[in-house]
Amino acid sequence: MATLGIELCDAAFQAASSRNNEVQCLTVADAGGVPDWPGFAYFDGQKFAFGRAGEDQWFVHPRRVAHTFWARLAHEPSTIGPAGRLAPFSELAFHFFREFMQRVSGGAPAEKVVLAVPGAYLKDPATEEEKIGLLLGITGELKLPLAGIVDMACAALCDPRAHGFNPALPVVVVDLHLEGADITLLATEERLERKDFIHLPQSGYAQLLKHLTGTMGNRFLRHTAFDILEDGRIEQTFFRQTKDFLLGGAAEHRFQINTASRTYELLAKREQLASDSQAFVTTLVQGMQTFLHNSAHTAEPCTIALTDRAARLPGLEHRLRAAGFHRLLRLPAGAAACGASRLGETHFELAADLADVPVETTVPLSLARRSAAAAWEARLQKLRAPGTARPSPTHVILDGIGTAIGGSARFTIGVAGVGADVALPDAFNSADDCAIPLVREGGRLWFVDTTVSRGSAVPAAPTAPPARTAVEAGDRLTIRCGTVTADVLFAHCTAANGSRAHD
Repeated sequence: MATLGIELCDAAFQAASSRNNEVQCLTVADAGGVPDWPGFAYFDGQKFAFGRAGEDQWFVHPRRVAHTFWARLAHEPSTIGPAGRLAPFSELAFHFFREFMQRVSGGAPAEKVVLAVPGAYLKDPATEEEKIGLLLGITGELKLPLAGIVDMACAALCDPRAHGFNPALPVVVVDLHLEGADITLLATEERLERKDFIHLPQSGYAQLLKHLTGTMGNRFLRHTAFDILEDGRIEQTFFRQTKDFLLGGAAEHRFQINTASRTYELLAKREQLASDSQAFVTTLVQGMQTFLHNSAHTAEPCTIALTDRAARLPGLEHRLRAAGFHRLLRLPAGAAACGASRLGETHFELAADLADVPVETTVPLSLARRSAAAAWEARLQKLRAPGTARPSPTHVILDGIGTAIGGSARFTIGVAGVGADVALPDAFNSADDCAIPLVREGGRLWFVDTTVSRGSAVPAAPTAPPARTAVEAGDRLTIRCGTVTADVLFAHCTAANGSRAHD
């Protein structure tokens, strides 16, 4: 039997299975045959409808639709239900999850189930006790073989389909749900461990899609003189087209509304979507920057891992690069579900009692999908010239461009992702751990040779001093990675710190 991983993201629930170390995402179709499970519930006065069927009534009957019950999982009453008895959030979540799991299993039992839950469920002990307790009650009522619960960001980085991250740097996972964005900082030293977390409200798909439907609707009105707000069903149709355009990634989309008398059309460009999303993206990036700046844990330089939901935001990657985040990783769709299923097969054992089910915000680093950096080497070539001792360099020159070394205790040459003072060409990016430190000590600049310690199978003696060589003007540092080579020249200039030297 397979191990199931379930991604509890209300923007779109996902499922994956793992069997014999082979992981695959599952297509889970609803009663209408649509493989889409957003966290919506609709009550028509007699019965509930969940997922896409609920979302399809959002603009038609907004007061009969709820979409916050997963974000606000609790015993509190929602806004929909039979007269005189509004259904609690937990009840809506139970019926939604029961219908989803029935579609996932198709009657075939799973050996184990692992839930990847939003980071907001684990933000503090009180919240964790409430929300995890309700999840345990739901899975117990459904008699699911629950083996573990894991933070969604941790699970996503364990997806074996992903390209992998550089374990030398911390990772920041950016994810979008219906009601907000989750930003999780994870350490990658001995274990993959969640260190810090923030939830940004009003930065979720529900807010974005309502905004985009309005802006595109206004553009449609100016172009066709037809108001989509004339009827809720028409607005719902327009919303569906807007969402498909946003998530589909097409360069353009033809909006089309048919009435009894004629057809109205508007050809929209993706650049317009990006323009309409600009304020939303700016708020998200600024929130992330503030979070990293205020975090008590070292977070820069870092890898930014975007879930598939986040990466679909038009303009987000461009804005992140403009903000100085050059190391971006795009995770596959359903990464948390696939990671959870893999963890269930290799890491979690089925507990005898639901009370013993582990809740993890850390996993062994060996289970995470890490990248294998390309091999590289750096060699300092001393200038062979007779005469007096040469002065210490004031500048390094790479590809004809000089950079002042300054007077700091450490100066680094390496790939952009490690926060180097001088960044090597993009051709070196496969060597994502390439960082060559120059250390100032005793009034001199020293080259620290890390090549031996990186490539040696036998570690150096603990008392052995690090291999280092004094750097002088005229020396040359040659860096190689595969067939790519870069030469860095050390030079002494008579102008220092931006001011011209006087005779």
